[in-house]
Amino acid sequence: MTAVKRRAVAILHAFEEADAQLVGKAVVMTDGTAGTVEAIWLDDLHGLLISIEGHPGKWPVSTVKFAQS
Repeated sequence: MTAVKRRAVAILHAFEEADAQLVGKAVVMTDGTAGTVEAIWLDDLHGLLISIEGHPGKWPVSTVKFAQS
């Protein structure tokens, strides 16, 4: 397996882990928005983005202040 393929597999594995850990969990964002994570996306500009049920838009995962454990 080439280095590029190994890197791509590692990225996809990390994305799957983030999906399993975040979707369905309650979160509070730094701006006070709170709710349950509905879905996650990879974005070229922002990295990992999340959407929260009942709130339009997507936020960078770095703005999560608290996540349900």
